[in-house]
Amino acid sequence: MVTSIRRIGILTAGGDAPGLNAAIRAVTKSAILVHGWSVLGFEDGYEGILTGRARPLTLDSVRGLLPIGGTLLGTSNRTNPFWCALTELGDREPRDHSETLIRSLQRYELDALIVIGGDGSLSIAYRLWQLGVPIVGIPKTIDNDVRGTEMTIGFDTAVAVATEAIDRLHTTAESHHRVMLVELMGRTAGWIALYAGLAGGADAILLPEVPFSLDAIVEVIARRERAGRPFTIIAVAEGAQPRGGEAVYEVTGPQPYQRKYGGICRVLEEQLARRVRLEVRSMALAYLQRGGPPTARDRALATTLGSAAVDAVAAGAFGQMVAVRSDPHGRAMPSVVTVPLAEPARGPRLVPPNHPLLTAARRLGISLGEDGEVVDTTTGSS
Repeated sequence: MVTSIRRIGILTAGGDAPGLNAAIRAVTKSAILVHGWSVLGFEDGYEGILTGRARPLTLDSVRGLLPIGGTLLGTSNRTNPFWCALTELGDREPRDHSETLIRSLQRYELDALIVIGGDGSLSIAYRLWQLGVPIVGIPKTIDNDVRGTEMTIGFDTAVAVATEAIDRLHTTAESHHRVMLVELMGRTAGWIALYAGLAGGADAILLPEVPFSLDAIVEVIARRERAGRPFTIIAVAEGAQPRGGEAVYEVTGPQPYQRKYGGICRVLEEQLARRVRLEVRSMALAYLQRGGPPTARDRALATTLGSAAVDAVAAGAFGQMVAVRSDPHGRAMPSVVTVPLAEPARGPRLVPPNHPLLTAARRLGISLGEDGEVVDTTTGSS
């Protein structure tokens, strides 16, 4: 047990996600009420450490945060301290700021740093821990693609928003006899599209992990029309890609996370419009999935992981991430454990080919865009 801790820091990095404020609240209250520590919050992720933007967090400052979306501290997915350009520091070109960051943390006299982030932000945390920074990670991202945990803060809210959108699309698709494509976030992982597609009764679900055939999608639409169902709902992960092709994205920088995914539904809309009789429309939910208040489940998850992160700091479990893991034998409820930060640093967690939801989709006749699949023309919620 570490007994010399008096002051800890916390930051939120990467994209925003519902539940970040709940996690900040849990860390702050646990640190103060249980251990009597002081807490310092850095603004806009790692950038706040480098530029000296920090604020004390108290019981008063986190009061009322639980149901509020976004993050009190702000966040940034542009500042990698190992390679970035900051005009505040006189940069004209990107450079390595890791030593500057470490010296800044030392000036603040922090005994530990808690990083709330996705796989990119936690990979940075892992590298900083290798340089001697005492760090504990908390996984958050609507994409649910952090290795080492089964659930991330923000995912449940994003799925709830996406499911409601698909529910609402059913009525207009059926009324106007349309093919409706809805593009969902997730980058290279299809978790949101898979969960929301099943929950919303989509007729087809296209994922990055299962390359699709345009012919298979055309056949789904045609079969449904022949069966007297002249409308189709297709849930599309933004990183979905055709067999033999690649995803639609814009390169915004040299880092892997600097790919701006989006636009696959517009491409599919144009392609399908030339091959099917029905009218084809597409929409992208985009940032609607990341905004607004967190669901009850995300609030509970963020509170649990935030408290567990403080416990990890107290135990000296640095270089670790708090995570949700199920009993492999199914004999107990999922529990909160610690896993090495090396796990999320390995890259995103993708939907495995044997995932139960993929099996369920195929058995229910929901198309995954695969050639030769058995498709049920009565799939969907209508």
